[in-house]
Amino acid sequence: MRVDGLAVVLRPRSQGEACDLGLAMVRAQAGSIWRCFTPVFLAVAVLALCTVDLRGWLPLLIIFWLKPWLDRTLLFVMSRAVFGQSTRWRDVWQARRQVFGGQFLRTILWRRFSPWRAYTQPVEQLEGQRGSARRQRVALMLNDNRGAATALQTAFVHAEAVLSYGLIALLWWFAPENRNDDVMNWLLYANGHDTAQLLRDLLFSASYMAVVLFLEPFYVAAGFAMYLNRRVALEAWDIEQEFRRAFA
Repeated sequence: MRVDGLAVVLRPRSQGEACDLGLAMVRAQAGSIWRCFTPVFLAVAVLALCTVDLRGWLPLLIIFWLKPWLDRTLLFVMSRAVFGQSTRWRDVWQARRQVFGGQFLRTILWRRFSPWRAYTQPVEQLEGQRGSARRQRVALMLNDNRGAATALQTAFVHAEAVLSYGLIALLWWFAPENRNDDVMNWLLYANGHDTAQLLRDLLFSASYMAVVLFLEPFYVAAGFAMYLNRRVALEAWDIEQEFRRAFA
């Protein structure tokens, strides 16, 4: 990585502060992020919703399971954002082999439930590490940082659940007072009515998808910023950056 081209100020930070840096990156690059992420996400979401007739929970499972693959688009945008580059959809498409391909099966199978997925994904996607080299690199990155990476995952899991339940609860909160019980019964006991059950399943799926579309960029950016912070500690990027500025 070209340290001299970075648009962010590198210095040793706590991992919590590094997460804040990641959230600031999302705010600064919001246009690029959702401009590139939304088309990919909506394509997957539409295909997932087509399975709602098979099982009501299947669209949610598909989106949940494919999130590591969807995150690859976000990480690509973030890797350009640290150099101050905005990203358009054509940039993603030109790099589609790098973004959408590469260790696809590993990403959605045995690495799917990694408790530090956002933190270690740059090792394979951006550094291109494979096999034993990847395992050694991941072990080095995780040294003394497993707790912070796991805490990041836990925090966003809870945030995702709270926002999903909150969106569904809006329907009950905004219902007329005399219809609150009817709405609650529909949400809880619609299993015996095909149309009511289909509408309920679509509501649950759409709520979860909306939360993932909004929240996932923040999760990926926080993990990526923690990754950058770890590399600052390992490779003294902050010192190199200061020297390059001083003698430019």
